[in-house]
Amino acid sequence: MLLVAALVVLAILLAWPVPRALARATALRRAPRAALVLWQSTAVAAVLAALLAAPAAIPLLVGRQVRLSEHWVVLVVAAATSGVVAVRLLLSGDRVGRNLRAARRRHRDLVDLLGVPGEGADRHMRVLEHTTPTAYCVPGVRRRVVLTQGTLDRLGPRELSAVLAHERAHLSARHDLVMEFFTVVHEAMPGFLRCDAALREVHLLIEVLADRAAVRHAGPVSTGRAIVAMAGGPKPAGAMAMADSTRVATARIGLLDAERIGGLPLPVVAAGMYAVSVLLVAAPLALYSAAMAELTLV
Repeated sequence: MLLVAALVVLAILLAWPVPRALARATALRRAPRAALVLWQSTAVAAVLAALLAAPAAIPLLVGRQVRLSEHWVVLVVAAATSGVVAVRLLLSGDRVGRNLRAARRRHRDLVDLLGVPGEGADRHMRVLEHTTPTAYCVPGVRRRVVLTQGTLDRLGPRELSAVLAHERAHLSARHDLVMEFFTVVHEAMPGFLRCDAALREVHLLIEVLADRAAVRHAGPVSTGRAIVAMAGGPKPAGAMAMADSTRVATARIGLLDAERIGGLPLPVVAAGMYAVSVLLVAAPLALYSAAMAELTLV
């Protein structure tokens, strides 16, 4: 009984209060990779706990020594309960995936039609004749980095290098898949459990990771200037852009060269977050294993 209750409580905690608490722990942004892993492990652990809670109740309902064929009703109910969670995830994944890929396909075709293609190493780049400074990437097999002429006119060589490094980091690290995963889990949850702040925080962490790649390529000063220059620019649906709101841009600039969290070196805090991430994913698996260990088939 306690093990099943622990799984249910764990699923609720990881789906509702924990994401809200993590979204307020803004200091963790200074170690964006570890923080993103922590967010991922929280989502995975919440899903595992929700999926395993019903099967873990089987020994409680049928006894410790049992012939399962005599309790098929219990098995069907447990499978159906877990199936509801699985079906919501599958439907959300199908809906989010189809919408994103359709939007990217339409926009890729549009920029291929209207944009000026790059050459050589920049063959995936397209330049649009528009005065508004804008830069974004369209992920996928036929990936694109899209700039406007306004970006080329406004930015210096170092700032432009930072922008390109930022967008290429999104593409090479497949940040779009990370964001898609969180969007799927977010939309699969019942409305009263969804945390929009969590989704915004994950988006910010992904942008900070790309900013760090730009810093390694062009330095913090040029990257900061590029973020300011691109702030407020438009971003097409399904794309990943350096543009962001002024508030988020300010936060990103403050994270370009962060070195410590709470007075501790970043590697120490990051190691702690990785350890917590492992424990979070292991927790529902351990509870389920302990519950099923009480079941003996005869």
